[in-house]
Amino acid sequence: MNPSTAFGTVFADELVRCGVREAVLAPGSRSAPLALALFDRALSGRALSGRASSGRASFGRAPFGRGIQEGSAWVDPGGHALGPLLRLHVRIDERSAGFLALGLAKASRRPVVVVCTSGTAAAHLHAAVIEADEAGVPLIVLTADRPPELRGTGANQTIDQLKLYGGAVRWFCEAGVPEARAGMAGYWRSLACKAWALASGAGGAFPGPVHVNVPLREPLVPQHGIAGEPDDDGEPDDAGEPDDAGEPDDADEPGIAGEPIGADGWPEPLGGRPGGAPWTNFGIASPAEPPMASLMRPAAAALTGPAAALAGPAAALAGPATGFAGLELDWTQRGVIVCGDGAGPAEQLLELAELAGWPVLAEPSSGARRGPNALSAYPYLLETPGFVAAHRPELIVSAGRPGLSRSQLAFLTAAGPAGHQVRHIVVAQGPGRWADPARTATDVVSGIRLRELTGTGLAGAAARRGRPWLESWQRADAAARGAVDAVLDQTGPLTEPRLARDLAAALPDGALLWAASSLPVRDLDQQMAPRAGLRVLASRGASGIDGLVSSAIGAALAHQAGGGGAAFALLGDLAFLHDAPGLMVGPAEPRPDLCVVVVNNDGGGIFSELEQAAIPGPFERVFGTPHGADLGQLARAAGLPYARLDHLADLPALLAGSGLRIIEMRTDRAAGAALRALLRQQAAAAIGTAPSSGWFRVPGSG
Repeated sequence: MNPSTAFGTVFADELVRCGVREAVLAPGSRSAPLALALFDRALSGRALSGRASSGRASFGRAPFGRGIQEGSAWVDPGGHALGPLLRLHVRIDERSAGFLALGLAKASRRPVVVVCTSGTAAAHLHAAVIEADEAGVPLIVLTADRPPELRGTGANQTIDQLKLYGGAVRWFCEAGVPEARAGMAGYWRSLACKAWALASGAGGAFPGPVHVNVPLREPLVPQHGIAGEPDDDGEPDDAGEPDDAGEPDDADEPGIAGEPIGADGWPEPLGGRPGGAPWTNFGIASPAEPPMASLMRPAAAALTGPAAALAGPAAALAGPATGFAGLELDWTQRGVIVCGDGAGPAEQLLELAELAGWPVLAEPSSGARRGPNALSAYPYLLETPGFVAAHRPELIVSAGRPGLSRSQLAFLTAAGPAGHQVRHIVVAQGPGRWADPARTATDVVSGIRLRELTGTGLAGAAARRGRPWLESWQRADAAARGAVDAVLDQTGPLTEPRLARDLAAALPDGALLWAASSLPVRDLDQQMAPRAGLRVLASRGASGIDGLVSSAIGAALAHQAGGGGAAFALLGDLAFLHDAPGLMVGPAEPRPDLCVVVVNNDGGGIFSELEQAAIPGPFERVFGTPHGADLGQLARAAGLPYARLDHLADLPALLAGSGLRIIEMRTDRAAGAALRALLRQQAAAAIGTAPSSGWFRVPGSG
């Protein structure tokens, strides 16, 4: 076995032992050792899932035969472990591969491996790495590289890949050129474990991408016969002679379970720990658990009692706590909870809000837009100056990454009642990571709980006093919602705000909705009614429109692999076109049940909502960017079913399909901007006349 093949085989095996279940690959020659090893593990998993076979795979390391899945491992009929299942995905374009991995990791909440060859291929992963960094998505990026002696020589497909992604990764490592000497197996396995741990947020750190650069010398494949033939750069390989171990071939190669190796084989056993265990264990919660899944609270402080506790990811992975290490807070009536993208498990936030009597302003992808305290029309409330002036909070608790709208950011900077400073408590995403885009945080904490007010507790005190603060928010929200719905329900052409409202309401429980980062997620923010049973995800880390088709496909695959239902995506036409290569899924690749709904307004609709729209001369060409593309032809080129949505009454029937498919709804940008302005006007008028009481009355409302 040559050193490059040994590295790929051992490293892939250890990643699977750590818990990797999904790997994404973009083709290339230099990455062949990793590609073949991942293919082998995925092939073994498929065979063990029920396909009978005899002998060994071409690059097989596990016996074939019939097996059954038990948890995340495959076992034979006798109950003997045969190894965990790995699913491999191949994409022709590295950018699409990177975002596919991002979607898989975001939905599954566990590290996903993405592999590419050397050169500019690695640069195409950068955008996905940036989004993963900002959003806390665990990725393990493996970039194959030329060995050091070829760097700086003008060799093809050779660039400086060291620390290519800068500070966007949690950790970078140059793995070193594999060598046939003792000690390599332990090094490779410990390296894989460290990559897994740092990506997943071991010890309470914020999850994110890690980068392992892998310089590989030829031969790059086990067969000895192709040495000296041109590789992907058209040049002869850099060996052209027997592999480094001096073996004639790998026909009698050992597996990776630690069995003995012949005198002419590798200088040490390549196997891992017994029983399929990882080389290094980290005493942390499983990355499959959602962030903030484990609350840091004393045993007596259950959320059903008088004190509510909330903890962030930093506490979630630290194991059970013997005492509360977060912030103990005195209750105030004028509190608000703001939930941005990726705010963590909604249960703790929503229970805190219900117990305290505070409204919840939750973005669609926060996971907290449900429950009795969540408001559906809160963006309209925050855009109404009179309402904001009458509803200045004393306390704001924010989680995740708020900042979807300007009015939300303005609310975070507003003064408190009678000019007093608002106390703004930010729940940290991890050590050294918290979102404070308005720069108004007074406290950054890992957890919050409320002190008892009296001997009868907070709940009793709130019940005696009533909840005029919350009720005032809810009345205004209902008034705005009714006014906006009345406009949307009027007969007329298809509109984007109504599609967002009706789509979110029509999807079945257990469904996933991926929302594009521009107008679609903002339309959802304004129109989506709070509901349980729907999981909304979005790329709100860096908020780009790149890679959204691939991200949605990856999220759908992971969602359904975890037992979730059908998946849907709401994208704009520019985002759809931006990742057109993501539609080109090979015939052997896993495909999700995903309906991609594309709102086609022939350009960048969000610019019609911004100041640039007031510059008529260059606006259409420079910002509007009409393209005139035929999305139906693009769908046909990818071999995907396509349908036009011309009447919203047809939406349920079109959504009821299966497989990967495209629905297009054509709209007008100028008409959309005019409609959104009308909705704001109608909402503000309704809020101004909403029933109010006492000192919560909106100025000028009578």
